[in-house]
Amino acid sequence: MVTDQIAARGIADPQVLAAMRAVPRHRFVPAEEATAAYQDRALPIGFGQTISQPYIVAYMTEALRLAPAHRVLEIGTGSGYQAAVLAQIVKEVHTIEIVPALADRARALLRELGYANVHVVTGDGYAGLPDRAPFDRIIVTAAPDHVPQPLVDQLAVGGRMIIPVGGGWRQQLMVLTKSTEGIASQPTLDVLFVPLTRGERKP
Repeated sequence: MVTDQIAARGIADPQVLAAMRAVPRHRFVPAEEATAAYQDRALPIGFGQTISQPYIVAYMTEALRLAPAHRVLEIGTGSGYQAAVLAQIVKEVHTIEIVPALADRARALLRELGYANVHVVTGDGYAGLPDRAPFDRIIVTAAPDHVPQPLVDQLAVGGRMIIPVGGGWRQQLMVLTKSTEGIASQPTLDVLFVPLTRGERKP
């Protein structure tokens, strides 16, 4: 998967490639999808949600320009796969999932696999985690129709955010950087993510 579907398509960061090799993707998909776990496509994980295709996971991870000391906020835990990839590289991952059953499942699996540096919260990702901010990096794995201001506020100066933005099921992946002068944004890929669901945060 890593050699043929990720490195061959231009992903070159050694720490990203190593992380993609280290995380057992088949553990993050339903049993009936296990034979397709290493194909380069999104797969259903229940509750109308998906696990992103491996190339997109690698692309977004590389675009963050991660360093070992970083604290990362992920919006949209889903299966927990992206959080596990991030956790191979950085000090700490905080990840929010609005579907309680998915959050519980991801939390249990990540604990079983030994990812002690991943903290799963059940709640509304649009609001972020202001009590744990600021974050060096933010990654959003569901698509809002605009960049949520709470996430911009929780991004540290010098930080980077990657987020799919757009209405419906067609969006553009944006990389945002924050400086003392404000926010700069750069469009990258056209992508297809499930919409970002709004709701009330649960403790």
